[in-house]
Amino acid sequence: MGTQERRQKEQEIRRNDIIEAAEKVFFEKGYYSATMDDVAKAAEFSKRTVYIYFTGKEQIYFEIMIRGYRRLIGMLQEDLNNGDFADAIEAIRRMGWTMYRFNRTFPDYFKAIMEYETGERDFQKGIPDASQEECYALGEEIMGTLIGLLKKGIAEGSVRADLDPVKTALVSWACIIGVFNTASKKEKYMQSYYGATAEELVSESIALIISSIQSGRERKVQ
Repeated sequence: MGTQERRQKEQEIRRNDIIEAAEKVFFEKGYYSATMDDVAKAAEFSKRTVYIYFTGKEQIYFEIMIRGYRRLIGMLQEDLNNGDFADAIEAIRRMGWTMYRFNRTFPDYFKAIMEYETGERDFQKGIPDASQEECYALGEEIMGTLIGLLKKGIAEGSVRADLDPVKTALVSWACIIGVFNTASKKEKYMQSYYGATAEELVSESIALIISSIQSGRERKVQ
């Protein structure tokens, strides 16, 4: 290994160490309460060193979201590729449950993505293009999977032919994200006042979304 390659490898290791430390800080204190001083201390680097690799905590937050999106995409690929689905509707249903499993398995990553999805952080300035673009691309990959399944469903007759796949994907995504957010934050409240568990809320929500996009022919069959 040459000197340049060794230097690049060391820089990459140091960069990952900073992201690892920032994850712990952000997940424990919350994005808005955490500071770059906290990150530097956790990473055992000077703040000056941290700023060599990142423009600020905004960029590091994007890097953490990228990690979360990659985990979610990996889970979706595994479940969708290994599943034996009768039609696109069943694949969409599985996609919903995979996302819920991601929510329960990696709640901190889910929360990071959630704050991004429901906030305006994508309009902030000062984030290097590469960090933003990779985060956007990964999010669009998930959306593209859902849009592709909707198009497949329309072609095979399992999804209503009058639906616009893109708009339907956007609405479905917004609905399920809102449901997961409620299930995470209000689980004890729902159990106390309505006798409903988080999983029951998710199950009913997925069923409702599926019912709204399913073709009349498929509903009759079921």
